[in-house]
Amino acid sequence: MHPSTQHLPAVIQSIAPLIHNYGYFAVGLLLFLEDFGILVPGETVLIAAAFYAGIGELNIVVVAIVAFIACVVGDNVGFAIGTYGGHPLVEKYGRYIFLTKDRLERTEKFFNRHGGKVVAIARFVDGLRELNGIIAGISEMRWIRFLLYNMIGAGIWVGVWTLIGYYGGSHISTFLHFELYFTLGVICLFALWMIYKRYIRPKKQNPAAREEA
Repeated sequence: MHPSTQHLPAVIQSIAPLIHNYGYFAVGLLLFLEDFGILVPGETVLIAAAFYAGIGELNIVVVAIVAFIACVVGDNVGFAIGTYGGHPLVEKYGRYIFLTKDRLERTEKFFNRHGGKVVAIARFVDGLRELNGIIAGISEMRWIRFLLYNMIGAGIWVGVWTLIGYYGGSHISTFLHFELYFTLGVICLFALWMIYKRYIRPKKQNPAAREEA
């Protein structure tokens, strides 16, 4: 193990040997598994890999490319599972990835209301990130639409966490500490946008509705 990793947070130190020994293969495999339902700490894997790139053991461009491809392919495997397996498959095996029937129904309704935007935003939400491909497939979202939003979300997500890992240095623990707040911030911004779109903008566009209110 590189001496620089001794001061990393424990959660990253636990993954560091995999990154150190298997490099890009470990990054790709772990992110691929996460993106069709397996519970893997994706941000931690990506930050650890980017940190190793920062100390010269990996190439940051290759890390980002491998991560992006793994995310997109993994999500599309999830999409295929949802599309061709449908509710019966998920209801039978979903408990192994903590996807209960009630959770499936709630998430599916949310997808049906908000569509592609959720695919991009889901990348930053633990739990939803692992399941968004499966749910999109079950919800019968058009594949080309899913692919587009999925690529946008994956590109932004990979860019954010590779930069944090690469340039964070000794401050990585601080970024990890505020990861929850970052996620909550993304959710809040999305919620505010939906409130504006659903309730405020229609009233601005319809004076009659504003007068009735």
